[in-house]
Amino acid sequence: MSTGTAEQTASNRFLTFRIDEQLYALRSDDVTEVIRVPTVARVPQSPIALLGLANLRGSVLPVAGLREMLGKKTTTGLSTARAIVLDIGAPVALVVDSVANLESISPRQIETNQKEIGTEGVEKLLGAFFIGSSKQVAKILDVKALLEAAFSSLSRTKPQRREAGTGTRLKTLASELKKTEMLVTFEVAGQEFGLPLDVVQEILSLPPALTAVARAEAVVLGITSVRDTLMPLLSLRGLLGFAASDAANKREKVVVMKLRGAQIGLVADQARAIVAADPDLMDAIPPVIAARTGGESRIRSVYRGEGGRRLISILSPEQIFREDVMQKLSAGHRANQVPIAPSAAPGREELIVLIFRLGDDEFGIPIDAVVEVAQVPLQITRVPKTPKFLEGVVNLRGEVLPVVDQRRRFDLPRLEKNAAARRLMVIKTERHRAGLIVDSVSDVLRTDRDNVAPPPELTDEKTSRLVRGVINLEKANRIVLLLDPTELLTRAEQGLLDTFQAQSKKANA
Repeated sequence: MSTGTAEQTASNRFLTFRIDEQLYALRSDDVTEVIRVPTVARVPQSPIALLGLANLRGSVLPVAGLREMLGKKTTTGLSTARAIVLDIGAPVALVVDSVANLESISPRQIETNQKEIGTEGVEKLLGAFFIGSSKQVAKILDVKALLEAAFSSLSRTKPQRREAGTGTRLKTLASELKKTEMLVTFEVAGQEFGLPLDVVQEILSLPPALTAVARAEAVVLGITSVRDTLMPLLSLRGLLGFAASDAANKREKVVVMKLRGAQIGLVADQARAIVAADPDLMDAIPPVIAARTGGESRIRSVYRGEGGRRLISILSPEQIFREDVMQKLSAGHRANQVPIAPSAAPGREELIVLIFRLGDDEFGIPIDAVVEVAQVPLQITRVPKTPKFLEGVVNLRGEVLPVVDQRRRFDLPRLEKNAAARRLMVIKTERHRAGLIVDSVSDVLRTDRDNVAPPPELTDEKTSRLVRGVINLEKANRIVLLLDPTELLTRAEQGLLDTFQAQSKKANA
């Protein structure tokens, strides 16, 4: 128990609340507000008391469970549960079973004798007082000491986050990946098409409601608003000459690109993958086909992936639209004078992030560390006497690649539904190349590096290395945790992969 005096708790007003049947209190001066328990983004491998991160009016708010901090069993779904938002040097929310009352207490009523208070378990108390004629005891929590005990990182000097080192690693990866062309691929009418990554702003889900455009061509599906910017949506099926689909498709995606000053959304049947394409495997359109289209085919080239078994038609951004359509788009953009916010402010560094999901939680990986995204292979060879995180190995276009189940890596339950949406995300660090199985890959996001906030202090050293930052998309009510690719595997696991890769090279020699 803390050795505080009555004077230290001399604020006359206390907010009381319950955990099970026990009544606790906090100084009202430390409380900024009481809210319903918000939706949180869980932080992988964080201390059990950190329930996650929430968006509170544009700010990232760490949410801690008081039950967990006190060593009690976790409960879910309590209709009376509330989050008490505190300002104790940094904002934090404490989830409690229920809020009781606001009490005015004289300093003379506060008992600070340890024996009289009756501290239990890991409680950290400043004192206690009786309430009314019921003589019920309310224990005054020393919330700072309790947080320091539950989150040991608060009581020691936080290690440097090695941002410079991370930047150097990502620049090295970027230079290596320049040998290939990064493509964003998507499906239209059962065929796979692609666009160069550098012309794609982001990939979004199709909004449920669109504003129709009067007397527009059939390819114009409507207009939507993306972050206060009006954007026309055009059908890739129509642009590429395919018939419209009769069946509703919940997997439709909007590929956002910027062309001639206008931001345009291209609606595809579904997103497919991100591919690092070898330029030597790209073939120009055969002359006989180019001649039949006047030399202005919408398809720039065809990529022969997987030994020719996978053909990706790479679209030419400038030739997707007829020239008269492009003139209308440019004229409409100038007439409406709709400002299009740049992805990154002039002079600032842009960060491109690939977003993937594990359950309801979203995580991001810098795109420079992503080699490709593909469907999970049907056959994964299990390697005996390896830890559970290593799902096995696959032969990916002649290269033996270790495969890590990211759910197991983060100690999440096995995915029972929507297994078909799982993807194999191939990442490359300075030393390793591995495939990560994730529930789905949803978006490509471009943002200013200055928009990435540091992770909260309520994490241990291992988690602080893994989570490099937090991207808070306030208007979309989304929080994306930016992960460090090199920390997705622990040092012990990296050593295992070193051994495994050395054995693979020796066997192939």
